[in-house]
Amino acid sequence: MDIKNNVLETIGNTPLIKLNRTVASVSCLVLGKVETYNPGHSIKDRMALKMVEDAEANGRIKPGGTLIECTSGNTGMGIALAAAVKGYKCIFTTSDKQSKEKIDMLKAFGAEVIVCPTDVRPDDPRSYYSIAEKLSKEIPNSVWLNQYDNLANRQAHYESTGPEIWQQTDGKITHLIVGVGTGGTISGTAKYLKEQNPGIQIWGIDTYGSVFKKYHETGVFDEKEIYPYITEGIGEDILPKNVDFDLIDYFEKVSDRDGAIMARRLAREEGIFLGYSGGSALAGLLQLQDRLKQDDVVVIIFHDHGSRYVGKIFNDEWMHERGFLDRELRVRDLIENKSDNLFLAVDKDQSVRSVLGIMKDKDISQMPVTDNATIVGSITESRLLNFILENPVNNTEKKVSDIMGAPFPLVADDIAIKDLNRYITKDVPAVVTKDRSDNMHIITQYDIIQAI
Repeated sequence: MDIKNNVLETIGNTPLIKLNRTVASVSCLVLGKVETYNPGHSIKDRMALKMVEDAEANGRIKPGGTLIECTSGNTGMGIALAAAVKGYKCIFTTSDKQSKEKIDMLKAFGAEVIVCPTDVRPDDPRSYYSIAEKLSKEIPNSVWLNQYDNLANRQAHYESTGPEIWQQTDGKITHLIVGVGTGGTISGTAKYLKEQNPGIQIWGIDTYGSVFKKYHETGVFDEKEIYPYITEGIGEDILPKNVDFDLIDYFEKVSDRDGAIMARRLAREEGIFLGYSGGSALAGLLQLQDRLKQDDVVVIIFHDHGSRYVGKIFNDEWMHERGFLDRELRVRDLIENKSDNLFLAVDKDQSVRSVLGIMKDKDISQMPVTDNATIVGSITESRLLNFILENPVNNTEKKVSDIMGAPFPLVADDIAIKDLNRYITKDVPAVVTKDRSDNMHIITQYDIIQAI
């Protein structure tokens, strides 16, 4: 029988997949090393297991102990898998910019998660580095694995990721592109590949707000380079010991916006559901494509799964709020955003005074007028008020059909909001539309103002 003794034996041997539509402008072969096939859905499973086994081998952790780590989520997941199989407890510190999905998944494995502020210096006692170190000193039989400076991190990739890529490309790889965070993936993989062929180019992907690129180019750790950024999984405000800058040939910065948009393109154009760093890595390649030749073979390491980011980069509203998507609102968007989609209309035989009472009670200024569920006219607050002021005595039993205006225009639900100016005017304060379930809705000037 072909079986695995536990889930840890399924780590590694992930596929190399050719990219097509997203790299149509690139002249050479581009391959994605898709690490989402690991059991924890990220490349961090490799180094997490290696760090735990290294701690066991040198006696830093004993049975029943507690594994402590500062993590953006993926390393924590890998450690949590190892802990579940080996019987350890877990405590993870993370920053408050990490997605809720990552935190919830760690908790699903029984881990304790402590959320720390992002906008503090690494040596601040509130930082997620400092809290992890502090806990490891206070809790008996515990170990802070410290993925940033623990060289078992890059050793894992020297032993597994590098050899896999070399074998899968039959030694034809010319460029490796990797998002850089702790530095273990790029440094360990690069070390193995350059031992096979020193000419292989290693390109690291950095983000704006991180120190890597300038430090690599100048040797200066410039604190002015450090500022908050949204991208998860890459970039740092420290220099982890796992980053071997001598093995990296070039760093390219990618913006928060470009990384997010490219991750979405990978899902829609390649069918590969990846996280923020994967989008950034591909965006970096496209920024550097003029450096590539037709016979080059490029491998991009895709670190983690898009499920970690469904509330962020794969959420249209989140993307719109940050200006990452050009927003062309449509009528159906207004329908979705309205807190109350009850369609209110009045019958043509209702009295003027009863209609005014409905408007006052419901706090609305206009309504369609119907005859046996067919819209035959419209009535507005101003039209009602003008009639009552002009007829202060004999207005009680007057029917609304006697004073109603023309029906509000009927528009399709996919029309752009900017095109409603053809219908809504000073005298026509609303339009009517039908959704895909054939339900009627009224869209008013107020609804448009609220959406904008």
